Amino acid sequence: MTDYLSAADYDPNTAGSLFGDAEWAKSFASEPNGGNCVEVNLARRGLVGVRDTKLESSPVFVFDAGEWAAFLVAVKAGQFDLPES
Repeated sequence: MTDYLSAADYDPNTAGSLFGDAEWAKSFASEPNGGNCVEVNLARRGLVGVRDTKLESSPVFVFDAGEWAAFLVAVKAGQFDLPES
């Protein structure tokens, strides 16, 4: 069983307390000045935290390992690619 709040109790503004501050990582593809990126925290077993680097007090979205794996499969398959202009 996953060790975090149920969907009914989930609050992205307080979910950051599930993750340590030192374990957040930006993408290697992030622009040197911060860019438009997200940070990911993989330090808590079975959970993945995601937050926006542009927002100082960004809400944290929490995914379980299966949700994160499905998201990565979709990204690699191009499901979220922007249409060519």
